[in-house]
Amino acid sequence: MKFRNEEGSMKYKVILFDADETLFDFKRAEDYALEESLKKIGIGYNKEHHLSLYEEVNGRIWHELDEGKIEIGVLKVERFRRYFERLGIVYDAAEFADLYMTELGNGSFVLNGAIEMLEKLKDKIRLAIITNGLTKVQDNRIKKSIISHYFEEIVVSETIGISKPNSSIFEYTMKKMNHLDRDDVIMVGDNLSSDILGGINYGIDTCWYNPKNKESRDDIKPTYEVSNFKEMLEMLISGNTGS
Repeated sequence: MKFRNEEGSMKYKVILFDADETLFDFKRAEDYALEESLKKIGIGYNKEHHLSLYEEVNGRIWHELDEGKIEIGVLKVERFRRYFERLGIVYDAAEFADLYMTELGNGSFVLNGAIEMLEKLKDKIRLAIITNGLTKVQDNRIKKSIISHYFEEIVVSETIGISKPNSSIFEYTMKKMNHLDRDDVIMVGDNLSSDILGGINYGIDTCWYNPKNKESRDDIKPTYEVSNFKEMLEMLISGNTGS
């Protein structure tokens, strides 16, 4: 892998990062928000039971969004209607959705090693975030986070009405950055079906951040794959992942 051209300058001029589970610890934020929200409606929190079931329900409905089977406005409440149905709880799903999103917005936890990597990239490459998510949540968790200043643009799918893997969200971001050359742009993310497929759809290089060594898919092939921030930094700057 070579990331420098014949003149020695870096190949990539723009890095588009996913947010959750790429730079931010979304699992920790979910755990925090679900515990606080359930406590406020009088339900004792059992992480193993409550969080694992929520992750199952929520993961399935976000996959439906990726496939265009549900709209984001419906998703906000529908996931909790399904969740309470599975738990056997009678509670207003819309009311709980508002409570949960408020608590989730308060849960801004950056993954260990992300700040150090961004600090080394900030003066070398232009940085942006493209995230599938809800505006109310991501504005608090990401736009007001301790790492927000590293990014020229932070694009939230609900805000503009387009989600990854739709290539239009990438086109929107690149126009905002006034950068239309796709040859020197790379998308970095943990999700094959949204981040990597979205980058492929837009026609740019992709880097799959895969710290848990998940199985790859034959139908979605990232340009690169890394398992930690050290590898990611080496790949983005020198083209050497050490593998």
